Amino acid sequence: MCEPMAGLSSSHTDMFINRELSWLSFNKRVLEEAQNKAYPLLERLRFLAISANNLDEFYMVRVAGLRSQVIAGMPSLSLDGQTPAKQLAQIRTHAKQLIYAQQDQWKYLRGKLGKQGVEVKAALTLNAKEKKKLKAIYVSEILPLLTPMAIDPAHPFPFIRNFGFGLILSISGNDIPKVPYRNEKPASRDNDGEDRKALIIVPAHVPRFICLEDDISNMHRTFVSLEDTLKLFAPELFPGSNIVDFGLFRITRDSEISVDEEAEDLVRHFEFLLKKRRRGRVIRLAMDAQTPQHLKNFLVESFEAWDEEIMEIDGLLGLADLTQLISNDRADLLFEPYEARFPERIREHNGDCFAAVAQKDILVHHPYEEFDVVVQFLQQAALDPDVVAIKQTLYRTNDDSPIVKALIDAAERGKNVTALVELKARFDEASNIRWARNLERAGAHVVYGFIDFKTHAKVSLVLRREGKKLRSYTHLGTGNYHVENAKIYTDLALFTASEEIGRDAGQLFNYVTSYAPPNDLQRLKIAPINLRETLLAHIQAETKHARRGKGGAIWAKMNSLVDPEIIMALYAASQAGVQIDLVVRGICCLRPGVKGLSENIRVKSIVGRFLEHSRIVCFGNGAALPNKKAHIYFSSADWMPRNLDLRIETLVPADDPTVRRQIMGQIMTANLLDNSNSWDLGADGQYVRRTVKDKSHAFSAHSYFMKNPSLSGRGTALRLDKPSELKVKPRNLHKKS
Repeated sequence: MCEPMAGLSSSHTDMFINRELSWLSFNKRVLEEAQNKAYPLLERLRFLAISANNLDEFYMVRVAGLRSQVIAGMPSLSLDGQTPAKQLAQIRTHAKQLIYAQQDQWKYLRGKLGKQGVEVKAALTLNAKEKKKLKAIYVSEILPLLTPMAIDPAHPFPFIRNFGFGLILSISGNDIPKVPYRNEKPASRDNDGEDRKALIIVPAHVPRFICLEDDISNMHRTFVSLEDTLKLFAPELFPGSNIVDFGLFRITRDSEISVDEEAEDLVRHFEFLLKKRRRGRVIRLAMDAQTPQHLKNFLVESFEAWDEEIMEIDGLLGLADLTQLISNDRADLLFEPYEARFPERIREHNGDCFAAVAQKDILVHHPYEEFDVVVQFLQQAALDPDVVAIKQTLYRTNDDSPIVKALIDAAERGKNVTALVELKARFDEASNIRWARNLERAGAHVVYGFIDFKTHAKVSLVLRREGKKLRSYTHLGTGNYHVENAKIYTDLALFTASEEIGRDAGQLFNYVTSYAPPNDLQRLKIAPINLRETLLAHIQAETKHARRGKGGAIWAKMNSLVDPEIIMALYAASQAGVQIDLVVRGICCLRPGVKGLSENIRVKSIVGRFLEHSRIVCFGNGAALPNKKAHIYFSSADWMPRNLDLRIETLVPADDPTVRRQIMGQIMTANLLDNSNSWDLGADGQYVRRTVKDKSHAFSAHSYFMKNPSLSGRGTALRLDKPSELKVKPRNLHKKS
């Protein structure tokens, strides 16, 4: 526990920034990357789509959770003292501003892309040749999948999947039955109110944008949206009738899963929950702003969305689908490619991962260094006759995972394979169930972890017989075993032959498989056992150093900072004079720069070409950073209550001198020096993009890492005077360009 601060406690709500609004602020920073004129157009479009996808997930999880609290009458308050209802009201205001900005940016990028040969046309503006091509595609690839539905007592409003969208129509004609639907009243418009309603649901597994012209030679492509196509040809689906009005809608459903701790079979329970999730209540109803009011009212009633988020969009619904317009054929509109490096020390050992790691620890920095080294490590383990056992955590992995294939291969070869498969990895539950069954069929021992804890740690343990004893080789990471994510997420991965870390990793696996908590961990710190306590002890130690006049410093990098106990400890450290520099990509509930509270804390967020995902913390040990006596760790855990108390996480010490210099003197220093992708958080909770007056002083951590090899894994450590390792005086980190 941290020492109490004079006159302050966590009940002072003004000391905290609201979590939900902080996340929306992060997504605004993502959106602003779509406005970055230094980026190629398709990359800007990608940031726009990411921002839209992020917002979808925010509604599915966070907004849905707050709505559940309101419905249940739960009086719980946020850190900043707001009720769920008040938070929802603020979210509504900020989210609408974000959505308007997204639509404005889409209109701008659409115009710019059109001039560069990537054109998205309205169906009504097509020429005769283009309409003929569109009709041919519609008849052969779309029409067979359509099921137009009239809505009446014999044809009730159908179930529509999450993110499902479609057309709502008002139709008239002599062959349309005049039977009212529910309590439908005549609409207040210029007809007799007897028009019937019908739906055309946009089919799944059909591209959102139909390509009419695909001429790579002249670098030109013409697209039409799927919904525009359906509007154009809708009259053919209702012969003998007139389509009076059109509307377009898209829904977002509650995706949260509540696990029953009394479930007898966890896998079957999750299969049931996944089916139940598909029918989660509608949490957001988005409608095209041009939709007539009577159709809007009909949709609200049909989805029973009276009290939910109802948004009228003047533009394109479902902007996350814009990624379909991004093509590698237009390299001129994408980031210039770079070549990820492979650790040279492994090459020096002719590709033998075990020999290279046995010589010295290797720290791999993704995506600047290839994820293939992780795959090769496990593939070698599967084939090596001296390897007798592999233990592996699986939180997220890709559909065609070479990691899982290597584990299956190892099991089929008779090796003892244990896989900790986390069923509660949100949105990956179904694929994890599939992988678990494949592994079991191959003979692997599959464990699903705790019901009430998620296994979020990233650990791979290989046991190899060398001579008369077993030697352990351990891989510990900050990111998932996901090949595609490793190309865009910045993460750290340590390969070590340390007996102490190998023993600790073995105890972590035993903890999850047998519920036996380890009681003699030597190097690793594990949540929920002692990770929180370790962080607090280090923060408190720096606080004591500062009070004694010895100085003190903390550098930390993470995705989210929410935990109130950690925040209070940092406030206490700041009051004592500890210099604290935080790189927090997303949510940050700590308020920096408040006089008498946090004036020695600086917080920045880096948003750029790569998604910052690694978690690092350096404690100065009574001196300014960087220094040789610092305590250095990397971790799988963000500083959030769920990570520190409700997940199996790891905090890994950096012991090897080269690894220590790489993390502190290169990675953290570069992140703190970055002034090209950085946003500074103020005491008012607002972020301001860091600007550089003199472009010759501009520095991008992402560009630096793409061009400069990491220190670890090269066979010989670089000297401090080499250009590939940054040198900086600590005080200079506090200056802003």
